[in-house]
Amino acid sequence: MSVKPGKMMATRIVVVMMVLILSLSLVSAASLVNIMIIKGEEYQNDASEQQLYDSLVTAPRGDIYDRNMQILAQSSPAWTVYITPNGIKKLKEDKQEEVRKKISEGLAEILDMDYDKIYEYTGKKSYYVIVKKKIEKDTADKIRQFILDNKDLGLVKYIGLDETTKRYYPNGHLASVVLGFVGSDDQGLSGIESYYDNDLTGIAGRVVAAKNAAGTDMPFSYEKVEEATKGKSLVLTLDSYVQYTAEKYLEAAIEENLIAERGAAMVMNVNTGAILAMAVKGDFDPNEPFALSAADQAQVDAVTDEEEKSKLKSDLLNRQWRNKAVSDTYEPGSVFKVVTASIALEENLVNKNSSFFCNGSATVAGQHYKCHKTTGHGSQHLMQAISNSCNPAFITIGQLVGVQTFSKYFKAFGFTEKTGIDLPGEADSTYHKEEKMGPVELASSSFGQTFNVTPMQLICAVSAAVNGGYLVQPHIVEKKLDENGKVAETAATSYKRQVISETTSATMRELLQFVSENGAKNSLVAGYNIGAKTGTSQKVSKILQTGDKRLYIGSCATV
Repeated sequence: MSVKPGKMMATRIVVVMMVLILSLSLVSAASLVNIMIIKGEEYQNDASEQQLYDSLVTAPRGDIYDRNMQILAQSSPAWTVYITPNGIKKLKEDKQEEVRKKISEGLAEILDMDYDKIYEYTGKKSYYVIVKKKIEKDTADKIRQFILDNKDLGLVKYIGLDETTKRYYPNGHLASVVLGFVGSDDQGLSGIESYYDNDLTGIAGRVVAAKNAAGTDMPFSYEKVEEATKGKSLVLTLDSYVQYTAEKYLEAAIEENLIAERGAAMVMNVNTGAILAMAVKGDFDPNEPFALSAADQAQVDAVTDEEEKSKLKSDLLNRQWRNKAVSDTYEPGSVFKVVTASIALEENLVNKNSSFFCNGSATVAGQHYKCHKTTGHGSQHLMQAISNSCNPAFITIGQLVGVQTFSKYFKAFGFTEKTGIDLPGEADSTYHKEEKMGPVELASSSFGQTFNVTPMQLICAVSAAVNGGYLVQPHIVEKKLDENGKVAETAATSYKRQVISETTSATMRELLQFVSENGAKNSLVAGYNIGAKTGTSQKVSKILQTGDKRLYIGSCATV
């Protein structure tokens, strides 16, 4: 049977069409499989990233209070200014340029920023560009008004404000070196803010919202909010009034005595180790931690070389942030005689009536030492020797004690280890090891020279000498409060060890009261029994560098 040529051609066309349709179907199916199954998760994530706006909600940082619940540091509301360049790019070219210029002009004026920088931001390929962080309410209100005044340009679609927080220190310089400060991301950078950063930092919240390609809300917007949790608040052992008084008189003493390397003063409860005041001058305003004092800035401005200028500024900033009470060491001088006397009394090598003779000098193993009274103190008992701060008498006491016993008590009083105060940057002491200490090193150590300790170590040792003999753990945080203000943790008084007996400690209190009544009379306070010991030591390293023998460190311990 024969087939007509026309019909055969039609059949072939139908077959070819069916093959083409089948091929296209297979390609489409394969493509769908690739999109929906093989790469489905990848494409879904890409779409989510383009359509979902995921923003962290800053958690309020915990507050810091003094012992009387006076606020020392808190976080107040602030705002981050942002723009959405992707939305601007959807506009027609002439309208786009008008909006970019208007945004740049307005924000530059309100935020005191460079016009060109903001204009550059408006042209970026992004739906979220931060213009400035941590602006305060009055500035945020100006931006809101600017948006309203230009509603014909629809600026509400392209400028936004995210609420965050800003750290604020209402008392300015008060306790600034202790409190420290935070960086632009609210991370603690020094002081309490740094040491307790994990406690103070809260748990950030989160907002996930649906956005279109321009970065603006969709009409059927999806939003999920996870609330932020405030960080723990801290109640310090500091008393604001005691702190203020310590800073006031420390600053006056620095000015009167022409102190070159700042000063430090501490007030500690000798029985509990609670720090009531820790003053360091010169210090800084933690609200503006990167601003130098007028005198320091003048030094920087006087330098012409940019590299040297930058280094000097960095050095001066670090100096003003540095907590001299815990991070610097010094030769304690005659204040250390409190420790030497405690050792000799505890070992029954002397008593308060023991007699010592001073002719103005002493010689140990060929090393000659002068007394500050060159004509000598003559015959004196122990109470007079410590009141006179007689070096020859204490050299004699040191030789009676001996290297082994001196080293044992030096360690027991806490001078060979850090105190463990809850502040960052505590320094290590430097001292003569027992195996390397001879009679000369013992002689100089007995009156507080040729070794270096921190003021924090010394105040703990002096406290042990008068509180019944116990070396206490110093601390500056009394309590931690949870986000609801309830006590989550309380610091307990901690005794490291008993160094001397109650009997020896009672004798030391008597000796130090004799000093304040007969020597250090400036330490007397009406209505109180006061004990004191002053100290003066030479800045040996500075003297060797400069040749100036008039460089001294003055200190005083009052109990």
